[in-house]
Amino acid sequence: MTRLLNRVRVLPTHALGIVGGALAWCLLWGEFSVLSILGGLLLGAAIYVMFPAPPLSREVTLRPVSALVFFAHFAKDLVAGSIQVARFALRPTGSPGSSVIAVQLRSRSDLFLSFTGILATLIPGSVVVEAQRATGTLFFHAIGVTTKEQIKAQHDSILRQEERLLRAFASREILNSAGYSVRGGGADV
Repeated sequence: MTRLLNRVRVLPTHALGIVGGALAWCLLWGEFSVLSILGGLLLGAAIYVMFPAPPLSREVTLRPVSALVFFAHFAKDLVAGSIQVARFALRPTGSPGSSVIAVQLRSRSDLFLSFTGILATLIPGSVVVEAQRATGTLFFHAIGVTTKEQIKAQHDSILRQEERLLRAFASREILNSAGYSVRGGGADV
């Protein structure tokens, strides 16, 4: 019983994860009503109590302006990827070529390695086929990427996506260890 009470006591250190879980819950239900928000918050808190996890506060912070930039670029990438995949699907000729591209990320954080891979997989036309934690390398299968120029462009695109993610959500320590400094993207929250 004491372990359960200790887990409840440390819930404030998981506030970001609980709010993120509530957001996902509302998106799954397709509405942002008071009931779905409260239900998502309660479910998120219950998950953290039943399945304890280390607090995200050591690795994650929020820079609102950089987060808006990140989400705007991600939305643009989603639309562009969808159009590209639709074009490949509707064209009368054979299937497009593809490549597997290795991208060594700048951050050594497992959390941001995972999120960079998840975000790249969410964009139509690419999927992570392997992640090497020890080297911080993600391997992507990308549709329609066959020339050296296209491979370089895809590689650079993944690194830019990681940079935007880090600038929006990484702690100062992680940002600095990846070789970036905090700049005009809003104050840490």
